[in-house]
Amino acid sequence: MTRKEFLNMCGILGVGFPAQAMLSSCNKETITAGGAINKVIVIGAGAAGLASAYLLAQQGIAVQVLEASSTYGGRMKRTLDFASFPIPLGAEWLHVERGVFDEIVNDSAVQVNIATTPYDPNVDYALYEGAEVSVADIGFTIDQKFINATWFDFFDEYIVPTVATQIEYGKVVESINYTGDQVIVKTADEEFSADRVIVSVPVKILQRGTIDFSPTLPGDKQEAIDNVTVWDGCKAFIAFSEKFYPAFTGFDITPETAGQKLYYDAAYGQNTTEHIMGLFAVGSGATPYLQRSGDDLIEFMLSELDEIYNGQASTNYIKHTFQNWNAEPHIDGAYVYDHEDWRRLRALGESVDNKLFFAGDAYTTGSDWGSVHAAARSAKRAVQELVG
Repeated sequence: MTRKEFLNMCGILGVGFPAQAMLSSCNKETITAGGAINKVIVIGAGAAGLASAYLLAQQGIAVQVLEASSTYGGRMKRTLDFASFPIPLGAEWLHVERGVFDEIVNDSAVQVNIATTPYDPNVDYALYEGAEVSVADIGFTIDQKFINATWFDFFDEYIVPTVATQIEYGKVVESINYTGDQVIVKTADEEFSADRVIVSVPVKILQRGTIDFSPTLPGDKQEAIDNVTVWDGCKAFIAFSEKFYPAFTGFDITPETAGQKLYYDAAYGQNTTEHIMGLFAVGSGATPYLQRSGDDLIEFMLSELDEIYNGQASTNYIKHTFQNWNAEPHIDGAYVYDHEDWRRLRALGESVDNKLFFAGDAYTTGSDWGSVHAAARSAKRAVQELVG
């Protein structure tokens, strides 16, 4: 049998990534341009890591996911304890068309039943620096809110079941050695090996030098890692007894490249009588909140809302919760800032020596970044390149 006949038989050539092409008799070894692949290690179980493992499994390739924390999801973290609907402490909005759900699932036999709702520019508005403006004026044109779900729930239902048994928790990777035929991955007390490795940890982890690479990464990739700007970030959710605010409350951050800050109706589109306002803040917009804690933090938030809404925030306050992404173990920040040099993002996404592949919201082609869909698409690109 020729190599091309073998690849066609295994569904690797000319078929993309349909689930129908899952390998059966070929699932012990996949032949690629770079040689046989028996096993791939994925480092990190966030959106990109989960999507990478899922796509590899669809190709019949053995995969092992090493996650540093005690759970999967990364910056898709959510809580069910604050309201009658899931509260997204991390990724919240769908920033592209709904077709991206099918793109991630990559199986025409699966019907995605995740509800979302767009904003209505004819009804919804934002209060921006004291003036009423359309939601379209602040950039919310294609964006949609999840209804009784979050990005975490989508992955939890459609992606995780395929790879759940392959995820190992509490595995803090300290070094990756790709000098030999096998890539050696080490934690403090364990060693793992694979034919290829997909690195999907947040960029901040690589910036801190938490993982030692041998040999050292190429100069252009290390330069991109060292110089890319990762925004600080936090989110808060405040429950009120009455709704006194519009869909969004915007603030002017100067310069605009320094950060973002936005209060918004977190219960928008939900089937609930609860009134919950969310706060999203990154870069310099997050600084006032990250500098505070406890009563000082909530008093600061209520005070700035009182100034805008004539004291109604303090009057109607019930409770709040706060997520500091800078303090989140193994994450240490939000995401790469909106105005980053796309060439750095492209360098971040490039593979190394056909052994190390990179996937995540920042490890892209430079055309889009900083979102769950960008992370998932980077995973697809990494797996496609890995499989060849």
